[in-house]
Amino acid sequence: MSDIRSLIRTIPDFPKPGVNFRDVTPIFENAAAFQHLVHMLATQWYGKVDRIAALEARGFPFGSPLALALRVPLALVRKKGKLPGPVLRQTYEKEYGLDEVEMHTDAVQPGEHILVLDDLLATGGTAEAACKLVEQAGGVVVGCQFVIELDGLPGRQVLRDYEVHALEVFDA
Repeated sequence: MSDIRSLIRTIPDFPKPGVNFRDVTPIFENAAAFQHLVHMLATQWYGKVDRIAALEARGFPFGSPLALALRVPLALVRKKGKLPGPVLRQTYEKEYGLDEVEMHTDAVQPGEHILVLDDLLATGGTAEAACKLVEQAGGVVVGCQFVIELDGLPGRQVLRDYEVHALEVFDA
């Protein structure tokens, strides 16, 4: 299965009226498509990264098999209060206020080349916060990878200092 786009389901008016939610769960329900997607990502990033920083929550199921395929460790970037032990924390702006993401202080080693990974690029705030966490830990962000990018939203501009890749682009 090579047409990942056909498996991305659009849910109108979720989570609020006027929003078209792009649902990636059908990809996970199709083993051949999921394997193909991971292979595409692995081919793109093989030999270029020392570690993947996957964002909660839908970045995790993409990040885990990709880390295995690339034979690199996986760092988790989670919402505030979800990780035990010492963490680095980064605040970012959301549509209606501020939020925070965290990463363990030892999740990234100084000088490591890190791929920041999530399912969707929209406003870019969470991914930018993850990039800042990686840099705070001494890592080097070599790219930001998304399955979906929503065109017409500022995500790519927010991440303009980084190499940004998306497998599929949809209108916002």
